[in-house]
Amino acid sequence: MQQYHKCQPAVMWQRNIIILSIVSALPACALQQVSYKEDIHPILDSNCNGCHIAPYGYGYQKTGLDMSTYHSLMKGTIYGPVVIVGDSRRSILNKLVEGRAGNLQKILHDAENEEITQKEVETIRDWVDEGALNN
Repeated sequence: MQQYHKCQPAVMWQRNIIILSIVSALPACALQQVSYKEDIHPILDSNCNGCHIAPYGYGYQKTGLDMSTYHSLMKGTIYGPVVIVGDSRRSILNKLVEGRAGNLQKILHDAENEEITQKEVETIRDWVDEGALNN
């Protein structure tokens, strides 16, 4: 049988208080979910909709990708979807904005005209990973 030091219950009580304090603070530290309306749409509007808007945008005419609304973005291109819900690593949208699209990036997008910030790239990634909700 293990013997306890006479002050050990007090130490355990203090430890439990500290743990409860930390755990109760966690919800306050939780990250806010990315909003399509408040976060994503403004990014796409300022960086992508110059070309990817129906019916006359150059990007729309070449690929069929209209990025002006949630539903048209989720519809994708004539070649398929650009957003893989919950998987930013495979999502074409993320590959393009992160510069991971290789030759496709160079052919379709003029780097001088596309000025998306690292924070915007991270916001799009988080939104896709969170389920690409229409919120």
